[in-house]
Amino acid sequence: MTEPFTQAAGDRIVLIADELASGRLDAWLAGAVSGEISRSRIKLLIQEGAVSVNGVVAQEPKQKIKPSDQVEIIMPEAADAQPRAENIPLDVLYEDDDLIVITKQAGLVVHPGAGNGSGTLVNALLHHCGNSLSGIGGVKRPGIVHRLDKNTSGVMVVAKNDYAHRHLADQFADHGRTGPLQRAYMALVWGCPEPLKGTINAPLGRAGSDRTKRAVKKIDSADTRHAITHYLVRQRFGLTAGRDVIASLVECRLETGRTHQIRVHMEHAGHPLVGDPEYGLAFRSKINILPSPAKALVSQFQRQALHAFLLQFEHPRSAQTLRFEAPLPTDMQNVIDAFGALSS
Repeated sequence: MTEPFTQAAGDRIVLIADELASGRLDAWLAGAVSGEISRSRIKLLIQEGAVSVNGVVAQEPKQKIKPSDQVEIIMPEAADAQPRAENIPLDVLYEDDDLIVITKQAGLVVHPGAGNGSGTLVNALLHHCGNSLSGIGGVKRPGIVHRLDKNTSGVMVVAKNDYAHRHLADQFADHGRTGPLQRAYMALVWGCPEPLKGTINAPLGRAGSDRTKRAVKKIDSADTRHAITHYLVRQRFGLTAGRDVIASLVECRLETGRTHQIRVHMEHAGHPLVGDPEYGLAFRSKINILPSPAKALVSQFQRQALHAFLLQFEHPRSAQTLRFEAPLPTDMQNVIDAFGALSS
């Protein structure tokens, strides 16, 4: 009856009616797609103007189909569900009519997604800021101009209106090349990077079929983007006579902002983050060589030891340079203190 049902690139479906085609457009389409789309759904798509015949938008479901007609369906994207406001405490560092700066705690997801429909930073912001965030940056990401991984703590800024959102988004896209934007992190890593100050320039892309993980790849590989991290070793732990450095506290500054960038770059350099459940598993055996209480504390530390301690940017309306710092969270500081005791 028709060419086999296929969905072309993106959300465009094209079908060609054969020489026996006749009857209502909605009925013919329901048969042509072999149950992939219900007749009621097809009828609604036609009424919404998402179906065209020979390049002309179909007017109604009962429109007649003829042999050799070319029928095109543009499948609309599913509408995002509106996140609910939830009374989740926020650590607010600064707030005005244009933006809010907070310290995100480890374990808090930034915005709703698969498996995280509630309990996110967005849910908390909607409760705290009310309707001012509505629609800014998208239904599921209102006001969000940058993000931190679920188990990374630290400073974040959120826009409260479209003007601020556009201005801040431009600054983050520029990565501080022409403005005052600075983003700095403290990372607790195994071993010690050499040299003590340097730059990791290694392109990142998806790690195989896992859509959530990243890996260093050749720049000409599919879905690969350049990524640059500048680092400076701030402290070394366990450095005593006859013993290698066990761990180091490293300041990392981003020249680009790729998913899991610091975590993957430090793993690529041979110094994954302490506690990293995705990129540091090969170093879990190092815990066994630690004396107590460091061994117990590191064993119980089940997240990557990464904290966004510094955020600096230009205020979108006043043009004033704002700078915010957040101290290391208690769980990460406790592990650092335990490592520090190894050098004494």
